[in-house]
Amino acid sequence: MEALNPTAADSPIDIVGIGWYWNDVSVGYRFRTLGRTITEADLINFVGATGMVEEMFTNTEYVQRESLMGKRPVPGSLVFCMAEGLLMQSTMQRTGMAFLEANLRVKAPTNVGDTIHVECEVVEARASSKPGRGLLRTRNAVVNQRGEVVAVYDPLRLVKTRPS
Repeated sequence: MEALNPTAADSPIDIVGIGWYWNDVSVGYRFRTLGRTITEADLINFVGATGMVEEMFTNTEYVQRESLMGKRPVPGSLVFCMAEGLLMQSTMQRTGMAFLEANLRVKAPTNVGDTIHVECEVVEARASSKPGRGLLRTRNAVVNQRGEVVAVYDPLRLVKTRPS
């Protein structure tokens, strides 16, 4: 296979999709992720992998008969994990080192068929006590297709420092 730019064969080619270094973002920076529809398969795989076999998630007859929502809900933990997946794809590849903590509040139900995205604001970005890494905290709102905030959380992450 030929190089994309044969005249620059000795030059490195940029890799797209690499995450942010903590010192590349400023407090107050805001962004949003792409959206992701939560499917029946997502629910079944998550419930099976975690053992969360609550009838509300596994029995459609029960949901139709007993649910106050009348729809097939998904666990708040699935919503959180999918939100993290959306962020992982665009902000943490090769730069994220550790998820340290977060406060999570589920504010509204999410159902099979809902599409979510994450709206983030950087609220902390600083060097850590060890060289080569820093602390990055964001305020994240998980938003559905109707513009409703269904969950909020504020992760603190250990993130690499951009090499000099």
